[in-house]
Amino acid sequence: VEANVGFDTICKVNSQLISNICTDALSAEKYYYFVRLMGRKHSHVALECTLQSHPNMVILGEEVTASKLTIFDIAKQICDAVQARAEQDKNHGVILIPEGLVESIPELYALLKEIHGLLKDGVESDKICTQLSPWSSALFEFLPPFMKKQLLLHPESDDSAQLSQIETEKLLAYLVETEMTKRLKEGTYKGKKFNAICHFFGYQARGSLPSKFDCDYAYVLGHVCYHILAAGLNGYMATLTNLKSPVNKWKCGAAPITAMMTVKRWSQNVGSTSIGRPVIHPATVDLKGKAYDLLRQNAQKLLMEDMYRNPGPLQYDGPGADAKAVSLCVEDQDYMGRIKKLQEYLDQVRTIVKPGCSQDVLKAALSVMASVTDVLTTISSSSTSGQQFA
Repeated sequence: VEANVGFDTICKVNSQLISNICTDALSAEKYYYFVRLMGRKHSHVALECTLQSHPNMVILGEEVTASKLTIFDIAKQICDAVQARAEQDKNHGVILIPEGLVESIPELYALLKEIHGLLKDGVESDKICTQLSPWSSALFEFLPPFMKKQLLLHPESDDSAQLSQIETEKLLAYLVETEMTKRLKEGTYKGKKFNAICHFFGYQARGSLPSKFDCDYAYVLGHVCYHILAAGLNGYMATLTNLKSPVNKWKCGAAPITAMMTVKRWSQNVGSTSIGRPVIHPATVDLKGKAYDLLRQNAQKLLMEDMYRNPGPLQYDGPGADAKAVSLCVEDQDYMGRIKKLQEYLDQVRTIVKPGCSQDVLKAALSVMASVTDVLTTISSSSTSGQQFA
């Protein structure tokens, strides 16, 4: 699945709102805006909005997970960025934060899991602090009152936190303000007093009219669903690939839902026996992908040069109406096209390696296929293992 229906709309609406914030930041020249974006645990929306609107900084959950960054590491990164900009007489900026960042920060995630386990055991919210492990209790006591209250909210039905209610952007702004005030007193920071304004962009985009791309996408998917039903197929999902091309070049297909599923392990309480349940494969931001690479190439310029870009509101006619998501255009995601190419290679192998071929050809083919099988088995095993315990 190259994109979800609604992703284009949410990113375009949010990007315009972010761009308006960027314009205000540049005009006032005295505020840092911390903007949290809806999008659950993964950071696709934050990445795409960054590529469209060019804020100064974005914190991706996948980066935090890969680097095992703590909340204090992230705050320090932001503080260092604020100080570097102040040295160029820039006391403003815009920082994007994904909604699910709190579940990507190891110590906060561990604290959340402990709290959720205690809530399931019937422990009252005002007594949870006394039941926490020493390390989690110390972290909980350190947090500001608003964050404590939000972390104590009951989890969703899938055991995840109520991410839309946890104001991670305010926590980061609080930590950064504390550190910058400290640096100012110590004389290591010589800029103006740090001032932060926090926003949460979620329901503004969800309540928008769909973009032209999403209208076309949903319409064609509905048409494919009709053909799936007409063919008498069950348990299949309509898919479209080559979405970065014009609509008449989209490739329609159907994929069995079971092919997109894995078994996720979860336990009711810390230390209890884990239970497996089928779930759809999670799609995280690919830190080796072209979209992320494009962000990394321009990260320093975005941070220091105020390259703010305003894509404007949704368009339904004219030159901007058919604009596609940047991450969709830069990635090579023609999945079915690549499957077809693989089949062509396999057909060529069958044509060359058949009864009557030379011993050398057969020997080379066996050696190569054995190596390919070993590599694919290893990759497949590690991928499945990562999905099960994600």
